[in-house]
Amino acid sequence: MSRVRDFELLVILAILRQPEEPYANRIREDLERNAKRRVTRGAFYRTLDRLQQKGMIRWELEPSRVPERGGHPMRRLHVTATGLAAARRQQEVLLRFLNALEPLTGENE
Repeated sequence: MSRVRDFELLVILAILRQPEEPYANRIREDLERNAKRRVTRGAFYRTLDRLQQKGMIRWELEPSRVPERGGHPMRRLHVTATGLAAARRQQEVLLRFLNALEPLTGENE
């Protein structure tokens, strides 16, 4: 069973956050805006390739309706059942560790 790296998980989650228009450029913008980190085009597309090879995402090319793209197709991204299962496993692990912080931080008192 493949594991996801931190950035891979963020990419999967960003795709899931964009159910209407999960295009690569929108996902990358979402990551930069909401994860507060610079996402280079090269690193982003290498990550997409890696996730696709792991069977966690798939994509389809669509003709661009945006004249500024010069006719270049747009990549519509989809999270597979494998990718969703990997994200849920990571969620369980993170919650286990985050819940252990509550007694230390005095929350829930």
